[in-house]
Amino acid sequence: MAHREWFVDWFDSPFYHKLYFERDEQEAETFIRKLVSHLQIKPGSRVLDVACGRGRHSKILASMGFDVTGIDLSPSSIEYAKQFETDNLQFFIHDMRLPFWGNYFDFAFNFFTSFGYFRTRREHDAAMRTISRSLKPEGIFILDYLNVHYAEDHLLPGLTKHYGGTVYDIQKWDNESHFYKKINITDASLKEPLEFTEIVSKFSLGDFTDMLSYQGMQVEEVFGDYQLNHYDVRDTPRLIVVAKKAGEQKTDKEKRLYSDGRKTDALT
Repeated sequence: MAHREWFVDWFDSPFYHKLYFERDEQEAETFIRKLVSHLQIKPGSRVLDVACGRGRHSKILASMGFDVTGIDLSPSSIEYAKQFETDNLQFFIHDMRLPFWGNYFDFAFNFFTSFGYFRTRREHDAAMRTISRSLKPEGIFILDYLNVHYAEDHLLPGLTKHYGGTVYDIQKWDNESHFYKKINITDASLKEPLEFTEIVSKFSLGDFTDMLSYQGMQVEEVFGDYQLNHYDVRDTPRLIVVAKKAGEQKTDKEKRLYSDGRKTDALT
């Protein structure tokens, strides 16, 4: 890819993590525990955390007894996360658009709108294909995305945030297909302010249903917030999709089972 994608530098910046992740740890853990309980994930299940960042969600999942693998594009994030590796927690630098382990995981998670960043639908389809192929037959994928219509209705054009001496001047806008967020960062450690612009695709539930279906996954449940309340197209802030990968295809002979236990017709 000849162009430099915006998220390559931004996700590798310490200011990104300070803005988004050095808070709300309790909310994240409460959400994950509620989700795990709802899905009845068994201890020892193999779990993939796609776009894991510094591993905060992966660590919570591993502490609950799952065999967790986190992947992320950011080298500095994975370098940081590796200090937390254990027998049931490991991290790898990996681009979700490229193939990863096949038919290996029972569950895959993609938290905190860590999707929708690529320029083309083809790249997003490639990422979804990676996730689908990484799952075992009948494996479960959970996608945590923003609710496009709610975000449109609650878009604040400008705001300033202060975190630990760092000032973030943020401007937001949107068009028909994307949300944009320009972030100007001022900090004593910087010779001059930094500027990043986030770009996120406006994917709806219908878009995800199509993408998932194309990769052999079917939507099973949809939630609208981190308390797992019902999804409403206008009134809930999140779009949390639970999808299931298709099972292994059986031959006609394997599918046929008679009342007396036979798998073949008596005349054959």
